[in-house]
Amino acid sequence: MSEQGGAQTRGTVIVTGANRGIGKALALGLAADGYPVAMVGRSLDKLEAARGEAADPDRIRCYAADIARHEDVQAAVKAIEADAEAIHGLVNNAGITRDGLVMRLSPEQWQEVLDVNLTGTFFFTRAIAPLMMRQRSGRIVNISSVIGLAGNAGQANYAASKAGIVAMTKSVARELGGRGVTCNAIAPGFIETDMTADLPEKVRTDMLKSIPLKRFGAVSDLLGAVRFMLSPDAAWITGQTLVVDGGMVM
Repeated sequence: MSEQGGAQTRGTVIVTGANRGIGKALALGLAADGYPVAMVGRSLDKLEAARGEAADPDRIRCYAADIARHEDVQAAVKAIEADAEAIHGLVNNAGITRDGLVMRLSPEQWQEVLDVNLTGTFFFTRAIAPLMMRQRSGRIVNISSVIGLAGNAGQANYAASKAGIVAMTKSVARELGGRGVTCNAIAPGFIETDMTADLPEKVRTDMLKSIPLKRFGAVSDLLGAVRFMLSPDAAWITGQTLVVDGGMVM
C-alpha cells in the first residue's frame, strides 16, 4: 500500500459501530469515496441492511463483533485481514451512553460505557497496530466527543470514556509514529442523526444557543473531517484532536 494513503491505494478502512447512526453514515460515505470498507457492529443483520443502502455494496464487507469483548475483536480483525488486500485505516467510532447523575449512576452503568467506548477502542487499536506497523503505514481515527473536553452534567461515564480516548490517542501516536502510522481523534459536537432526532425540543433549543454557527452538525461535516484524516493531506498530523462542533466548545 502506498504511503500516500487514500482510496487510490485500495486499502480497507474499518469502521466500528457501523450498525446505525454516525458509524453507518461514515461507512457508506467512505465507500462512496472509493474505499473498500469493513463495517463492524454487534448485529450482522443490521450491518447487512446498512450495506444494502450503499451505492456500491460490493465495496463493503460486514463483520459482527461486540467490541467490548477482546475475543470478538481479535476474531473480527483476523477475518478482515484475511479478506483485505491491505488495511489503510481504522475509525474507532462505536460508543454508547448510559446517562445519570454521579450520585445515581450505578457501577454497571459506569462500567458498561467504559467497556464499550474506551476499552473497545483500545481492543481494536491493539489488534490492528501490529498489521499497520508491519506494512509501515496506516491511519487510526478515534471518534471522541466535545463532552470529553468540556464535561456534561449527567454524563460522567461518557465524558470519562471520551476524555480517555483523547489521552490514549496521544500515547498511540507516540508509539506508532516511527512506523509511519498516525493516530488522531475527532471530537464532534451535536451531530444530527436518527438517534438524536427524538431529543426534547427544549434540549435542542438550549444546545443551539451554545453553538456560534447557529446550526447542528450534519454527518457530512463529520465525514469531511474523517476523510481528511485518512487522506494524504494529513500525512504529517498525529496525536491531535480535531474539534468539529460549530464552535460550541472553545
